[in-house]
Amino acid sequence: MNSQKRTWASTERTRLALAVVLIAAAPLAQGQIFVVGEKTATSEIKADFTPTNLQLPEEKLTERGRRDLIRNLEAEQGFAHRALPMGPGLTLRANGDLSPGAEAYRRMIYEKGQAAAPGDRVAITAMEIKGDRIIFDLNGGPYAKHRWLSHIQLNDNDVVATPESKPTGARIILVFKGSVPEISAPEVKALLEPLLDFGVKSSEQAYADTLPTPLKNAIAAHDVLVGMTHRMVLAALGAPESKLREQPSGDPNGARYEEWIYGHVPQTVRFVRFVGDRVTLVEIAALGKPMEIHDKDEMAGYIQPVLEREIALGDRKANPDTSAASAPPPPPTLRKPDEPLAIPNAANKVQFPDDPKPPVTAPTPSQQLRS
Repeated sequence: MNSQKRTWASTERTRLALAVVLIAAAPLAQGQIFVVGEKTATSEIKADFTPTNLQLPEEKLTERGRRDLIRNLEAEQGFAHRALPMGPGLTLRANGDLSPGAEAYRRMIYEKGQAAAPGDRVAITAMEIKGDRIIFDLNGGPYAKHRWLSHIQLNDNDVVATPESKPTGARIILVFKGSVPEISAPEVKALLEPLLDFGVKSSEQAYADTLPTPLKNAIAAHDVLVGMTHRMVLAALGAPESKLREQPSGDPNGARYEEWIYGHVPQTVRFVRFVGDRVTLVEIAALGKPMEIHDKDEMAGYIQPVLEREIALGDRKANPDTSAASAPPPPPTLRKPDEPLAIPNAANKVQFPDDPKPPVTAPTPSQQLRS
C-alpha cells in the first residue's frame, strides 16, 4: 500500500512539473509565431506612379506605322521598373494613370504572384494593335497557347494539343484617346517608361549612334539614302521581304547588283539596289503616284571609314630613302652569321649511292645476228 502511494505521488509531481514548464514556455512560444498576411507580403512593393508627359501626334496610325511598330517592338527586351503581376490586369493610359490603383495593385500581386521583380529582364513576346489600344504580352503572356484545344480528344485518349505549363507572364494594355496615333517605337517605349525600361540598346541602335547626325536622323526616320551600306539599310528598314540578284543586261561585263524589296501592293514598295556594299539606286513606288527615283549620292560627303592593314615580310621595314622596288628581306634562317651557305647534304638535294655494276645496255642488231 505504501509503495502504491509513493508511485502515485511521484506521478503527480511529474505531471505538475510538466504543467509548470508548459505554462512558463507559453508566452515564449507565442512570441516566436510569425504570420504572413497581405500587408506583410506587399509592404515593400513599389506602387507610386508618375504619369508621362509626351506630345503625341494627331494623325491616325497608318498601315506602314503599324508594321513598323510590330517590327521594332516585338521581341524587344527591357527591364521591369516595378514588380509586375501575373495575368492580364494592367491598363496604362497614354500620359495618364495606371489601373488598378496602389492597393488593388498590391492585392493583385499577393493573389496572383509576380511575373517579374524590379530589375528583372522581360521580353515582349507578342503584341496586338486594335482600336484605341496596343496589347503587350510579356514573357509568354498570361495565357497558355492552345488552351482550348487541350479539351478536345480523339478516340477517347488522344488529345489534340497537350496543354503547356502554367503561364507566368504578364499583359500590359496601353490605351490612347480615340485611336492609336501615328506613333513611333521610341515614343511607345517612352510611354511605357513607368513600367518598363528599354535603355538597353540593340545592335542596330548602338551602330546608328556611331554615325553622323544626318545619317542618324535618316535611320531614325526609316529613310534609305544613296550611298548607304548594307548595315545602314538594315538599321533603317530591317530585313527585306525579298531579294533579287541579277546582272545588268546592257553591260555584260558590268558588276552584279543585288536588289532588296520592301513592302507590297497596295502599300508603298521600295526597291533598294546595291553594287558591292553601297546603295546605288532607290526606287519608291507609292499607289497613285509616279515612281520616285534616287540615283545621286545623298551621303553629304560622309564615307564610312575602312580599316586598312599593312602586311610586311619579316621584321625589317622598308627604308623610305631607298627605291620602292628594293628586294624583299630574306626569310628567317637558323644559320650562324659567318656560316657558309654551301652545306653538304643541304635541303632540296638528293644524293644517290654509286652502283659498282656496269650499266646494262641493249644489244645492237649486228650482235644479235652474230649470236
